[in-house]
Amino acid sequence: MLIFAIKPGHDGGIAAIEDGRLLFSLESEKDSFPRYTELTAATVLQAAELCDRLPDLVAIGGWFRRDSLEHRIGAGYRGQEIQQSVRRFFGKDIRFFSSSHERSHLMMALGMAPQSDHPLRSVLVWEGFTGSFYLVDQAGRIVHEAPVLDQPGVRYASPFSLADPSYPDDSVLQRFSDAGKLMALAAYGDAESTDPELHAVLDRLMAPEAVLPLAKSSFRGSPIHNAGVRSQACTTLAALISKRIFDTFTKVAERQLPAGTPLYISGGCGLNCDWNGLWRQSDHFSQVFVPPCTNDSGSAIGTGIDALFHNSGEQRIDWDVYSGLAFDDDAKPSSERWHQREVDLPELSRRLADGAVLAWVQGRCEIGPRALGNRSLLAEPYRARTRDRLNQIKLREDYRPIAPCCRIEDVGRFFDGNFADPHMLYFRTALDDRLGAVIHVDGTARVQTVAPTDNQPLYALLSAFADRTGAGVLCNTSLNFNGYGFINRMSDLAEYCEARGVEEMVVGDRWFSRVDKEDAR
Repeated sequence: MLIFAIKPGHDGGIAAIEDGRLLFSLESEKDSFPRYTELTAATVLQAAELCDRLPDLVAIGGWFRRDSLEHRIGAGYRGQEIQQSVRRFFGKDIRFFSSSHERSHLMMALGMAPQSDHPLRSVLVWEGFTGSFYLVDQAGRIVHEAPVLDQPGVRYASPFSLADPSYPDDSVLQRFSDAGKLMALAAYGDAESTDPELHAVLDRLMAPEAVLPLAKSSFRGSPIHNAGVRSQACTTLAALISKRIFDTFTKVAERQLPAGTPLYISGGCGLNCDWNGLWRQSDHFSQVFVPPCTNDSGSAIGTGIDALFHNSGEQRIDWDVYSGLAFDDDAKPSSERWHQREVDLPELSRRLADGAVLAWVQGRCEIGPRALGNRSLLAEPYRARTRDRLNQIKLREDYRPIAPCCRIEDVGRFFDGNFADPHMLYFRTALDDRLGAVIHVDGTARVQTVAPTDNQPLYALLSAFADRTGAGVLCNTSLNFNGYGFINRMSDLAEYCEARGVEEMVVGDRWFSRVDKEDAR
């Protein structure tokens, strides 16, 4: 059975699942479309090109119209409703399926998680609107639902827009890009602060009635209002709300979920590496799993898994994190500006050690928002100025940390928590302060571990870099124009590197170096 699953709304995309195996997941923002973009015609055509026949079933993720959860697309945003029908599709009668957006997260976590023999599984869905635990049995039945907090993602991100003077007073507190920035700023704050004025703001943001639309203007007179995102008020409130939200969910988990169950996490809050690490440290759960596409980038996959479950009884799929688009060789870099040769890893490692920044492209692109060595900017990890240069190249704020990728056998030397994390979803404490480019202000790093079976080309490069410098560690950040999804074609790649001063590009086994390097720098 071939299933086409579609995610409407922001973070639009299409996933194809055939006989329990993920064929591809195409996110419309990838290939240099704007971040969080809705489903595009280009994505639909790319999906059609990748399949040699019409699907047997089309699955539509539930969503809403006209900015209201009451005006539904398909099964809508919340709830457990399932819709099935037969419709005409290009002259063929095929099955249509729809389940809620809430279920897309639930089924994504269940269907992508490793096999567990435990009779019950705990699933946490926390994102912009939904914040609930679900206890699910081996048959896929929800045996208990524990609502915790509406809109945890919106509440968490709100201090950023409150403090940002450029965010209009007549706007409501919801901007997709704020949560990741606030996660970086929270490391600068004091989660134990007792400042009464900030606690009053915190209490208001966490009150049950504090839901959208909540206007920024209603916070005039508070210490956070237009204080600046780097202000002590903002960073402290960021740390306070992070702790309060996590503590709120922890109390419900300990009270309503049986100890010893595995915990599967889905929703945009699953990108918060601090929270993921705290869940992993919890004694309440036997293990923790977070999909690499835990936010809405994986919702099409989740709806496809739900359709598979309701039509075959199967709950799990086989998948690979590199299931996105193949790279498009649509142009040849100018020979006047680029010199081409075959990849020489020892020489490339020497260039990296000397301070070069490398655009590294291999195979199909990653699913989810994290660059994991197929659409990455790589650089040496030792000098703090390398972090600053990467943020300048990416046009990002200087307080944003740069993540490292690290050979699995080197993790225990440089970071605590000697466990595999191939999808870059947990914080660890750095054990070696020489890695100045990848250590955040609080001494942590969001590490991608790399084994030969995870990503062999990246592992080989890390090994060559270890032979030269003694550490199989590199800076790894996403290869994208600011505000856009991953670069996925040669014309965009060359344009980006020339505009942003990136000296080296590797695409597969081809290595391109700037002829006019001095000008590029």
